[in-house]
Amino acid sequence: MWRRGADRFQHPAQVIAGGFAAAVLIGTALLMLPVATRTGDPPPLIDALFTATSAVCVTGLVVVDTAGYWSTFGQVVILALIQIGGLGIMTLATLLTVLLSRRLGLRARFLAQAETKTLSLRDVRRVVRNIVLFSLVVESAVAVVLTVRFALGYDYPWGRAAYHGVFHAVSAFNNAGFALYADSLMRFVADPWVMVTIAVAVIVGGLGFPVVFELLRAWRRPRSWSVLTRITMVLTVSLLILGTIVFTLVEFRNPATLGPLDAPDKLLAGFFASVMTRTAGFNSIDIAGLRPESLLLSDVLMFIGGGSAGTAGGVKVTTVGLLAFVLWAEMRGETKVNVGSRRVPETNQRQALAVLLLALGAVAVATFALLAMTRYTLDQVLFEVVSAFATVGLSTGITAGLPPAADVLLIVLMFMGRIGPLTVASALALRERSRRYELPEERIIVG
Repeated sequence: MWRRGADRFQHPAQVIAGGFAAAVLIGTALLMLPVATRTGDPPPLIDALFTATSAVCVTGLVVVDTAGYWSTFGQVVILALIQIGGLGIMTLATLLTVLLSRRLGLRARFLAQAETKTLSLRDVRRVVRNIVLFSLVVESAVAVVLTVRFALGYDYPWGRAAYHGVFHAVSAFNNAGFALYADSLMRFVADPWVMVTIAVAVIVGGLGFPVVFELLRAWRRPRSWSVLTRITMVLTVSLLILGTIVFTLVEFRNPATLGPLDAPDKLLAGFFASVMTRTAGFNSIDIAGLRPESLLLSDVLMFIGGGSAGTAGGVKVTTVGLLAFVLWAEMRGETKVNVGSRRVPETNQRQALAVLLLALGAVAVATFALLAMTRYTLDQVLFEVVSAFATVGLSTGITAGLPPAADVLLIVLMFMGRIGPLTVASALALRERSRRYELPEERIIVG
């Protein structure tokens, strides 16, 4: 019976989904321990499950205050879950296999390839090693800057400064958005040392490891960049600039957000908001005070997300960018989709369309369900749903007041958003079938 069950659990997508689910369950069990809370009382199951899911899925939505409710042990558990979720279950498992046996079997290579999105099975071991080393280097550098700033600028004892520096560095690079302050990072809104450092960590982590490695190799030769890197960089920079300009202009005189700040601080806060809506989840201004236009812009930016094979969520900029090229080719009457000097295969186009449609369907259904469960406005509910699905972690402040059924819905959304709609769909399929015949072709009316 065990062998039959194992045989049915062969698809890498199933293993990845199972790995993340196992991490969530282990994290929930650890957070259920009395030592995980400051009061010494076990937390409610739904609170522990929600927090563990949010950490593993690097989302950042919370139903209780991270610093005020969880003990140091609980916070360390959350930090470990963030690191595991950011690097990926299969990435860590592959690294462990390399360290223990110095060998990597074909099946392990397939699983690691599915998690890291590498394009060749030959270099999986090297890619996984580079991912871990690069992550640790960036997190260490960010932690050092934050530690020094907390100690010298805010008179933190060096031990506390180091703890806060490491926690927020890991949370930022993994696009998690967990903070050790009840107001997230609003107290640092005018501090460029903290704001820019965390924003850079979020951007680097959200670009995607294949893009980062290619930039490190060929940053001086943009003409040699792959299609993936070109689309990711162009859309990332464009969305960051667009978000910064729109956030700053719309909220410029809003007394609840940017109004009380000086002009340079307004620009810094607008830039930080643009970065964080790309799936990070920290906030330096009150999200509940945003104007409807800014909330809508946030929904769009959160839904798009960051780069593929990184720590960001959303449907990914590559999905949106590829579909934009598909639309452009269709408008020009071209039968093939070309990006620069390369032709994109039809399988990639179908994958992008499937991801987008599954994501839109999940957000629409969840928004409808949450509206039926609560009395919050459409703006608030849609923002919460998109934030959960895109693993962002921003909230207008309604998360803690949601009923248990709504918490369960957000848990499902966070899990789906982390491992990807297409991965969820393929993980649920127990076998793959391919037709051995083709049906007659017939065109239908579109539009």
